[in-house]
Amino acid sequence: MRTPLPPPSVADAAPGNWADRWAPPALLPFVHLARWDRPIGAWLLFWPCAWSAALAADAAGALVPSVWHVALFFVGAFAMRGAGCTWNDIVDRDIDAKVARTASRPLPSGRIGLKGAFAFLVVQLLAGLAALIQFNDFAVGVEGEVVGAGD
Repeated sequence: MRTPLPPPSVADAAPGNWADRWAPPALLPFVHLARWDRPIGAWLLFWPCAWSAALAADAAGALVPSVWHVALFFVGAFAMRGAGCTWNDIVDRDIDAKVARTASRPLPSGRIGLKGAFAFLVVQLLAGLAALIQFNDFAVGVEGEVVGAGD
């Protein structure tokens, strides 16, 4: 069994980032697994959604977009980006263990076990689903068509 690394713990993140300074030690491996310490991917998901809310508000004659919709987009973007990163680390755990840049990530370093990573993945996916089903049936249906378009 590998010896867990003390925080700050991931070699491919900027040293002294907000997560290493402020996240509770028990949650830090999960923060690193979801890459919340490097949120650019979540922002790349969120901002087009926020922009669409602003365009919809303008088309409806509203001064500002729905705060509820923007909050749902925020939760969905961070949950789904985190789920994608978690899935990537689950699938690549054996390769990541052999690469210096990624060997300190939570799964290859042993700070999170495979069962814990899968459980965290399910929680993130459920959070994304919870955000999605707050929208009307048409929006949920469009999302289903978009996801199914890859088939």
